[in-house]
Amino acid sequence: MAIRTLLTEMFDLQYPIVLAPMGGVPGGRLAAAVSNAGGLGLVGGGYGDHDVLKQELSIVREQTSRSWGVGLITWAVERDTVELALKYNPDVFLLSFGDPREYAKMIKAQNCKLICQVQDEEQAELAMEAGADLIVAQGTEAGGHGAARATLPLVPSIVDRVSPIPVLAAGGIVDGRGLAASIMLGAAGAMIGTRFYATEESIGFEQAKECIISAKGNDVARTTVFDIVRRLNWPPPFTGRAIRNEFFNHWDGRENELKANEDKVVREYQLGLQTGDINTIHIFAGEGVSLIHCIDSAPNILKAIGEEAEESLSRGQQFVYKG
Repeated sequence: MAIRTLLTEMFDLQYPIVLAPMGGVPGGRLAAAVSNAGGLGLVGGGYGDHDVLKQELSIVREQTSRSWGVGLITWAVERDTVELALKYNPDVFLLSFGDPREYAKMIKAQNCKLICQVQDEEQAELAMEAGADLIVAQGTEAGGHGAARATLPLVPSIVDRVSPIPVLAAGGIVDGRGLAASIMLGAAGAMIGTRFYATEESIGFEQAKECIISAKGNDVARTTVFDIVRRLNWPPPFTGRAIRNEFFNHWDGRENELKANEDKVVREYQLGLQTGDINTIHIFAGEGVSLIHCIDSAPNILKAIGEEAEESLSRGQQFVYKG
């Protein structure tokens, strides 16, 4: 038994699952592990650090012969960063948080599939104009940066708006039930982030992974304080969903005071990054943390999600009465 969708057919996948390119978490090793196990692994290129990109894209290219890709934050990168990533011949290029049209022709000219992540219908229109091969409808339940629309109503709205372009669901999806629900909403699969943060292959701090598996849904919330302290000028409406820690609780709601003491707090934050201090650093995670209970390998997680989704979809037939 297997789930077949436009996503699995496009990339010859065993599972309709895409690894979200969370900045600083899915390096080449994790992306390759997901691809090798039958999903679609994406390296998190984040803000486009060239040295990091060279290192991680070299790793994924060496460790898998299956389809893989890279994701970048659209508003934060320049043309030379996109050109650099394309030199590694990714099969997929994901652009998030900004107008994708500037870089779309470059990407598609390299015979590379373009995925655009959107948070509302207006952004979906831009993705269509850019010629997106796939569109990710990201709900606010997602970890990291996102907007305000919830996954459940957003996904079918984007599906209807962009048809026949296939859509992936994202935001709060961590298990097979969430994947099955995404497919029933009309999506061709799901893009999953937080669950793959808590893997053996991710390059996040081990302490952060432990925080994820012990956190509950109420422990995560959206904020701008980590962007302020990292001096990242994120445009509205995007905020970052993170696990509440001492730094979060101290500064959230006191953003003006934080900006007034920015130099001092930045130094403290940078020290926290150097030491992996989980009371200080940002740990981006989605509302699905309540369903994550262990650190496991990416192949095991992929298999478990895929099998649970198959079971959920099959079990759903019993609720249909043909009388």
